[in-house]
Amino acid sequence: MILASSASSSGSALSMIILLVAMFALMYFMMIRPQRKEQKRMREMLNAMEIGDAVVTTGGFYGIIIDISEDDVIVEFGNNKNCRIPMRKEAIAQVEKPEQAAAAKEEKAAEAKNAGDEKKK
Repeated sequence: MILASSASSSGSALSMIILLVAMFALMYFMMIRPQRKEQKRMREMLNAMEIGDAVVTTGGFYGIIIDISEDDVIVEFGNNKNCRIPMRKEAIAQVEKPEQAAAAKEEKAAEAKNAGDEKKK
């Protein structure tokens, strides 16, 4: 009788440990790993910034980088050449290289042309 109860409690403890390990593994793959991948992507994006890149700030403002230092960037906003604001690199949400912008513009023009040709038919 005593042996049966101790055997079932050790089996119960083993299943509880397996359940805890499975829950931790699930939490790691669902929460921690994607967050680390996103942090790595942001760090690589900020390190690859160059003068002349188009950026979007976390506040939603579009601008062009005109100077970069260790932790800060100076961004020029709009057509007014006097609107230059220094900000932290972490305030940059998205960076678009000039080559990417030109390629995207060409792709949109080609799509518009194809859509216009289809309407004519």
